[in-house]
Amino acid sequence: MRKSLNERVKKSFSPKVLALSGIFLALTVIVLYAESLAPTGRLSLYVLSSLFVSLLVVESDIRAGWLFYFSSSLLAFLIVPDKLALVPYFAFFGLYGIVKCYAERPNDIALEYILKYAYFNLCLVLAFFLVKEFFMEQVVIRLPWWLLVIVLEIVFFLYDYVYSLFIQYYRRRRRR
Repeated sequence: MRKSLNERVKKSFSPKVLALSGIFLALTVIVLYAESLAPTGRLSLYVLSSLFVSLLVVESDIRAGWLFYFSSSLLAFLIVPDKLALVPYFAFFGLYGIVKCYAERPNDIALEYILKYAYFNLCLVLAFFLVKEFFMEQVVIRLPWWLLVIVLEIVFFLYDYVYSLFIQYYRRRRRR
């Protein structure tokens, strides 16, 4: 039987979820701030920043995940000095936990990967046009574009796999 709206709202905004949201929000902004200052290893910080939204979705529901994404994006925009460094979080990493949740709902592995790769490739096309339009003089790519796309597709597969392992680990630990 479906839960009433009142019960779902209570779960989304319980004291536990609100406290976790605050902690995860602070951690996300700290990681994004560190990312904007880091000379190397920036991709790993983006990956780390993307995990918190999934933890909140596990603890609550997708509505809390959306609220967290918008809150973390707004707070990071206000605090992080390098606004351009936030674009990957806004466009891909911050949303990926929510997209992953929606893509994995039907329990059809083929559809799941079609949806995930559609999202990834859409972000990749947008990134390509952004780089081409604004930064082409500054960016030097030594690989042919088709090889770069293949490498990025493989990296995305590994990212999704590790992300899934992380969520499974968190769920197992939470059950204890």
